[in-house]
Amino acid sequence: MTLNLFDTHAHLNSDTFADGVDDIIDRARAVGVTGIGVIGIDVATSRRACELAAQYPGYLYAVVGIQPNSVAEAADGDFAIIEELAGYPGVRGVGETGLDCYWDDTPIADQHEYFDRHLQLCRETKLPVVIHMRESGDLIYEQLARQSTVPPGIMHSFTGSMALADQFLTLDLHISFAGMVTFKKSEELRDVARQVPEDRLLIETDSPYLSPEPLRGKRPNEPARVEHTLRCLADVRGVTAEYLAGVTTENAKRLFQLP
Repeated sequence: MTLNLFDTHAHLNSDTFADGVDDIIDRARAVGVTGIGVIGIDVATSRRACELAAQYPGYLYAVVGIQPNSVAEAADGDFAIIEELAGYPGVRGVGETGLDCYWDDTPIADQHEYFDRHLQLCRETKLPVVIHMRESGDLIYEQLARQSTVPPGIMHSFTGSMALADQFLTLDLHISFAGMVTFKKSEELRDVARQVPEDRLLIETDSPYLSPEPLRGKRPNEPARVEHTLRCLADVRGVTAEYLAGVTTENAKRLFQLP
């Protein structure tokens, strides 16, 4: 039976897919992917996400923002462009934003500032936020806890502990798992995925990165491969793949405010 899948995080706007995405979308449709979030990391990729959403309406959905590792290269007027793009048809989220303490591309103070800007844009537009987290989970939680309100959103490609997941769940955020949860040595992450409440659970590919088992290391990753992540989570949680696919797709549609 074909599953009903939704890939909440893919970079189909990256140079890897510059030759076009028609074949990628055909393969995704063939395995039951009914929607894909196309995520911006800077002005150029956010614009491209909007173009793709316009080219494939009702199937590709744009998320616009400046990723923390792109903040150092952002021009003074770039965030104003993101604010404008957030009003475009087909845009269903703001991001990816957040904090990254693994790379040193952007001073942490600048990351905090841009994270706040994105969160405020979410409050103004009523769009959900997509949050990047790399070796920065505690800092992200502390910054969110200081907000007047925390918009709905996604902890994308989550790799933290259950204690950290619980903190984000108390803020009503969703927890999304990518291909890393399928890796053979990811037992602890699979245990986290087993415990996340089903109404807060999402799946993603983070294409073109993080191909899941049994395709690990085979790049580029693409949305059709989200099926492997879904089937891994279903096995861990002791439910059918058909059931969990329906749950995660409805969660994504509700969060992104889709029909």
